[in-house]
Amino acid sequence: MTGSTAASGGTKAFSVYAASKAAVRSFARNWILDLKGRGIRVNTLSPGPTKTPGLFNLAGPDAARQQGILDALALQIPMGRVGDPDEIAKAAVFLASNDSSFVNGIELFVDGGKAQI
Repeated sequence: MTGSTAASGGTKAFSVYAASKAAVRSFARNWILDLKGRGIRVNTLSPGPTKTPGLFNLAGPDAARQQGILDALALQIPMGRVGDPDEIAKAAVFLASNDSSFVNGIELFVDGGKAQI
């Protein structure tokens, strides 16, 4: 399931989005119990700000404004940058693979440390 770091902290004008992502996390916590007899694992992948069209659309078509959003977000992330979609995808592949066969009910933050501050 896809959550978001938005569910872990406040962001102006994102209350409904954050609440929906908090609900995703709650579903995962409960579904691990509902599905335990069926061998189905449920985890939540919570990315931080990521270089996606959706993020860039917040700034509109102006490249300078898009870069401004990236720069502003990078200041909030301990690693000093926003994520690349490939980094999020690799975490999702891990959770979907047998390499995570004993991982169940977690929230995996792929956010450069943002949720930890």
